Amino acid sequence: MWTKQQLVEKAFLVIGLASYTYDIPPELMEAALQDLDTMMASWASKGINLGYLLPAIPDDSNLDDASGIPDDAVEPVYMNLAVKLAPGRGKTLAAETKLSAKQGFDRLLGVAARAAARQVPMPNTMPRGAGNKPWRGCSPFFPGAADTLDVAGGGDAITTS
Repeated sequence: MWTKQQLVEKAFLVIGLASYTYDIPPELMEAALQDLDTMMASWASKGINLGYLLPAIPDDSNLDDASGIPDDAVEPVYMNLAVKLAPGRGKTLAAETKLSAKQGFDRLLGVAARAAARQVPMPNTMPRGAGNKPWRGCSPFFPGAADTLDVAGGGDAITTS
C-alpha cells in the first residue's frame, strides 16, 4: 500500500521536481500533503470513496501514514495531485499529463457511479417482469424488506416469494 509521502513525491516527480534531483523542503511536502487531503475529501464528497485515510483534524495528517487507496487508483490520485500542485510551483504541465489526470478521474467517477447504482434495492411494488406469474410459485414483485424473515434467529434469511 502506498504511503501519503509516496503519492506526494510521485506528484512532484510528474511536475518535474523529483526529490532525487531537488531537495524538497519539509514545508513544501506538508503543504502538498494538505492539498492531497483536501483533494481526497473533495472526491469523497462526490462519491469517489477510495478508502483514503483522512485525518480527523487537518493538522494531524502525517506523510508516513498509509494512504489506504487501492493500487488501481494510485495513478489517478498522484496525476490529479500534480495538476493541482503545478501552478503554485511555477510549473506548466504537458497536455498529455492533464488528459491522463482527467481520464483517471473520470474513470474513478464512473466506477463510483456504477457502485452507487448497484446499491439501490428494488421496491416490493416493482414488478419482476411478464414471465413471473404468481401461479408458478413466486410473487410477481421484487421482495422488499418486509418479505424477508429471520428463521429462528439463526441469521439465515429466507425470502417469502
